[in-house]
Amino acid sequence: MGYKILLVEDNPHIMEINAETLMMENYDVLEAVDGKSCMEIVRSQEVDLVVLDIMLPDVDGLLLCRQIKEEADLPIIFLSALSENEQIIEGLRAGGDDYLPKPYDIGVLLARIEARLRNTQHRKRFVSVYGLKLDTHSMCASFKEEDLGLTQKEFLLLMLLAEKINSCADPEDLYRNIWGVSSGEDHNAIHATISRLNKKLNGAGAKVHVVYSRGEGYTLEEI
Repeated sequence: MGYKILLVEDNPHIMEINAETLMMENYDVLEAVDGKSCMEIVRSQEVDLVVLDIMLPDVDGLLLCRQIKEEADLPIIFLSALSENEQIIEGLRAGGDDYLPKPYDIGVLLARIEARLRNTQHRKRFVSVYGLKLDTHSMCASFKEEDLGLTQKEFLLLMLLAEKINSCADPEDLYRNIWGVSSGEDHNAIHATISRLNKKLNGAGAKVHVVYSRGEGYTLEEI
């Protein structure tokens, strides 16, 4: 799953260069040319980081930053021709996580993005996989906006497998991270939890279920 970067920039030349560079680095890029389209994207799509120009045609970037922060827990990197120390301080105090004065080296922008994504990985609120949306704050999971009604352990199991989407989780992983105990030889608790979870996934119409492969472990797979 690639990170989604929202570029908010009204200069088409800068937008094109930044977007092409980010896509070459395997980022998914979303584009907004003003504050209105920026907020529409923030409210309707999953975004991992915002690269925000301060000087926009319809709104001051500092005000837009505050608005984004009120509605979404997203890291924001300012890009701006305003490069005085006082202006940089103002941007950071408005909620910006980083500030890069124009003109800038595109390699520096990439490095700043990578650093911010590393710093926010542990607190990312929403995780999406196979059409499922997992809210790590409320510990709720949904499919097509329908709450699956998971118990805490069902959610934790689903979350663990979603985070290990390209690998298997063994019983020791599940018992240690979900039940807080060593696995032992009895896996009945795991099997019962998975059975209930698969029924709820199937009942919601999600084309995904938890599978066990002998000698390998548990995975979340598309049906």
